[in-house]
Amino acid sequence: MTSLPSLSKHWDSHLHTPLCGHAQGTPREYAQAALDAGLAGLCFTDHMPMPAWYDAPWRMRLDQLAEYVDTVREVQAEFAGRLEVRLGLEADFHPGTERFVSQVLNAHAWDYVIGSVHYLGAWGFDNPEYVAEYGDRDLGQLYRDYYALVAGAARTGLFDSIGHLDLPKKFGHRDPEQGAALHALDVVAEAGLALDFNTAGWRKPVAEAYPSPGLTRAAAERGIPFVLGSDAHTPGEVGFRFTDALRQIQDAGGRVVTYAGRVRHA
Repeated sequence: MTSLPSLSKHWDSHLHTPLCGHAQGTPREYAQAALDAGLAGLCFTDHMPMPAWYDAPWRMRLDQLAEYVDTVREVQAEFAGRLEVRLGLEADFHPGTERFVSQVLNAHAWDYVIGSVHYLGAWGFDNPEYVAEYGDRDLGQLYRDYYALVAGAARTGLFDSIGHLDLPKKFGHRDPEQGAALHALDVVAEAGLALDFNTAGWRKPVAEAYPSPGLTRAAAERGIPFVLGSDAHTPGEVGFRFTDALRQIQDAGGRVVTYAGRVRHA
């Protein structure tokens, strides 16, 4: 079996801060955790501001954006020469908000922007408070609707990668079909985007990373690269199961990349 590369060459590029309202630990503590884990660097990607009516308790406000940028810049300076720290966002794709998202993305010099779908209409399908809604949904149609939004996100040109590709499986409700997912991957490949290889799924009821092994292979076959991310909401989650992630990607014939200045790097 081919040996896995050292974590010293890899980044955690999906991390949150307390500004999102549901994470703990200071950005400095996340950086120290990455250093302790032997990672080369990290990229903060906190939940970006959205219009006031959208998901307000679960993301930073627009008037906190400058604070977020300044805090990450302070951590960059403190860890210079020991750990590379980059500045990113996890943005949301929700039809009708593209202009607002574009304005936020143009406000600062981001390194990396993840595009994620967290809502089907008004339903936050990954929120454990609303998991009962799955019982009233046809899973096949749910996933077709979801992957149509993923494809829409890829087509906007706003994002560098697609976040947690098969997120609706979080609570164990798996896609009964694969056609919509594979079509979405075709669109992602055509758009030249990467996929967030998100190890948080191993901490959820589904106990499987996003994307699944099958979708990891399908993405690799299409030439889509992966960006490692723990989706950490506490410092202790930084670099979570990255060795397992690298094995899954390697077994699928995939490759890992990072982003700096919105430019992809091997």
